[in-house]
Amino acid sequence: MSRDKLRIAVFASGSGSNFQALAEAARDGRLGPAEIALLVCDKPEAGVMARAEKLGVETFAFRPKEYASREAYETVIADELAARGIGLIVLAGYMRILTDVLVRAYEGRMINVHPSLLPAFPGIRAIGQALDYGVKVTGVTVHFVDGGLDSGPIIAQRVIELSPGDTEETLAPRIHAIEHELLPETVRLIAEGRVHLEGRIVTIS
Repeated sequence: MSRDKLRIAVFASGSGSNFQALAEAARDGRLGPAEIALLVCDKPEAGVMARAEKLGVETFAFRPKEYASREAYETVIADELAARGIGLIVLAGYMRILTDVLVRAYEGRMINVHPSLLPAFPGIRAIGQALDYGVKVTGVTVHFVDGGLDSGPIIAQRVIELSPGDTEETLAPRIHAIEHELLPETVRLIAEGRVHLEGRIVTIS
């Protein structure tokens, strides 16, 4: 892999559909000057691991219970990232709360995708939260990670209208389809140096 490109580590815990979207975008040249250099996974048996193997992406899997603390395994992860020259972390369904070990090391260089229009409905079950609240629109947010609960500066959002009778089962696939488009597009903008952060305000040139 070229060291001239922005080298990305994707963190995921589940099936890995957003990882797949990013890896395919990289393969097809849709991430601009960026490449997926590493998958970090806290569940060695997760489906995303098989996706990474099939796509030829290097992996680092670990079991959190084998470490004394979150800081302990994040220190190991940080060493793995540094050894590979990782310039951007993308959280794509990573179900672990991060500590300052990684948040500070990658301040302004770590993003997350979330299935709601933040700041509405942070945390888990965001799609269900939106439905329970009775909103008429929801969507997807890509934001910088700041150590809070889905509270970092917003980079990009995309809106989707709810249909009468929508359930989590009918809405989730439409939300995920937007994620699979918006996340690679945002990564490309970052790789091209077009995303600028000042305080909480993100501008795109």
